[in-house]
Amino acid sequence: MKILKTKKEVKQQLFTYRKDARTIGLVPTMGALHDGHLNLVKNAKRMTDVVVVSIFVNPTQFNNPEDLAKYPRTVETDLAKLEAEGVDYVFLPEVAEMYPKPTGLTFDFGDLERILEGAFRPGHFNGVGVVVAKLLHIIHPDKAFFGQKDLQQVAIIRRMVDDLAFDVEMVVVPTSREKDGLAMSSRNGRLTAEDRKHALVLFESLTLARKELLAGKPWFEVQDKISHKFNLVPGVELEYFELVRTNSLEVVSTIDISEQTTGKEYSLCTAAYVGDVRLIDNLPI
Repeated sequence: MKILKTKKEVKQQLFTYRKDARTIGLVPTMGALHDGHLNLVKNAKRMTDVVVVSIFVNPTQFNNPEDLAKYPRTVETDLAKLEAEGVDYVFLPEVAEMYPKPTGLTFDFGDLERILEGAFRPGHFNGVGVVVAKLLHIIHPDKAFFGQKDLQQVAIIRRMVDDLAFDVEMVVVPTSREKDGLAMSSRNGRLTAEDRKHALVLFESLTLARKELLAGKPWFEVQDKISHKFNLVPGVELEYFELVRTNSLEVVSTIDISEQTTGKEYSLCTAAYVGDVRLIDNLPI
């Protein structure tokens, strides 16, 4: 496994593979790797010839400086995990390499960036769009691998890829979960033992809401029931719990069963503070 620090190194190392028509897979991460990330790596290794994992804590997607400062950084451990998985290259740039000067360009993803996460994290998706665009331009992967847990981020990146004609295939991998259902996240390590138990209310609420909706219960009745459930858990503050169309992220209040051809036309999305840690999750219906 080779560690690359600069755009020039990436270009030099990957040139031969492209010339030989070997496929390149990219797994973009911010480090603090867990089994969910490693599952993305496993998919990339299965579907492409050469796997590149990027580790970069992108400052422009944090609207809260305190959140950026607290974001876990475990580079040595991350590298050991990636080497054990047989990753070919790790792109590990410094901030100055990715942002030699402030970015003047801004993305506007329309309503897609102003709902759900966008409503609570202004500017977040512009930062995501810029850094992912940079990574796609630098690495030129044939396939890029993303986790379904960040459903809105996936929708944002898909729109950018489609609208700007990036020559890359997006591969979305189902959310990796702990045995008790908690979605794997780098932020989980910041939870206290007590908060870790309380965090289960996210997945429990998603599964309950899905069951109620499929039983024919009205959405607003379900949403009210879920809000009450969150209120009963100490130290947990619900930010949103919404029913959306999976691909467009349009917030809706009913499910049209006739559209349920694949079982994934709709999803439930939620975000909540558990203690001082903000967690997100979603579940296809």
